[in-house]
Amino acid sequence: MPDHTTPHPGPQQPPPHHPFEALPAPEPLKIVVADDNPVVRAGLTALLSGRGDITVVAEAADGRQAYEAALQHHPDVILLDVRMPGVDGISALPYLVQIAPVVMLTYSRESEIVQEALRRGAGGYLVHGEFTADQLVAAVWDIKEGRAHFTPTAAGALLAQLRQGQGGPPLPEGLGSATAYENKHPAHSHAPTQHPTPPADFNVPGTPVSTISSENLSQVQPSVGQSSSGWSSGRPVAAPDRARFQLSTREAEIMDLIASGMNNQQIAATCFISEKTVKNHINRIFAKLHSTSRSEAAAKWLGTAPGSGRGVG
Repeated sequence: MPDHTTPHPGPQQPPPHHPFEALPAPEPLKIVVADDNPVVRAGLTALLSGRGDITVVAEAADGRQAYEAALQHHPDVILLDVRMPGVDGISALPYLVQIAPVVMLTYSRESEIVQEALRRGAGGYLVHGEFTADQLVAAVWDIKEGRAHFTPTAAGALLAQLRQGQGGPPLPEGLGSATAYENKHPAHSHAPTQHPTPPADFNVPGTPVSTISSENLSQVQPSVGQSSSGWSSGRPVAAPDRARFQLSTREAEIMDLIASGMNNQQIAATCFISEKTVKNHINRIFAKLHSTSRSEAAAKWLGTAPGSGRGVG
């Protein structure tokens, strides 16, 4: 009689490892967004969290909240505004950079603020309206890896400040002068700055800002388009009287973007609104500025139109 017993298959062997098998996806980049404007926070969170490789782990409305969120979540990068009520970004910066790389993401474009932010440890400085969504994402990843990023206004302000020749440590011997060998200046070195632990309540802004202008950074930031001042040839330029135009905060923001040369599509992407909404805002802006073109409106907004009365300091 034939044997119909099924032979025992023996121990199962695991399938061979395929040399081109995909590696597990890396953990998404963890971001803390700190800005006192809830619309800006929501827009940045929606933009960054919509990607699979980035997640916003916390939002903060001032420097103290940003510090507490950073301690809790240990983010990879912190996006930090400059002007916030309570503890402003410049005051919080020395404490935040001890936890994670920080990039300033702000409407503040004054040269002194850019310089002070870098002195206090910021890894980059991005001015709203001067970058696309893809450029922001690239900047976040680069700053995580220690590569600095600046948008044009910040880079120009920093360059103007450096060209003013405000002095600094002497060069090592033999550099910069034919008589340097005779001067015998000792090489100048910088010890790493040690920043103290913030106070328990963190209610008082940090150490005084040595090179910031008299403007108090702890005050709530005024309407975006009506609070910024410009720079010309490295010299401060008095801001035009924009309050007389009576633009809303959103209209002032859009007018700033128009003046920077952005088209309607770029403005819509930056403000997270539709192009139709942008057009409606522009129509109201033109009516309030008594202008019929973008160039005419920009000239009045920037104070460069004839009779604007904008002075140079």
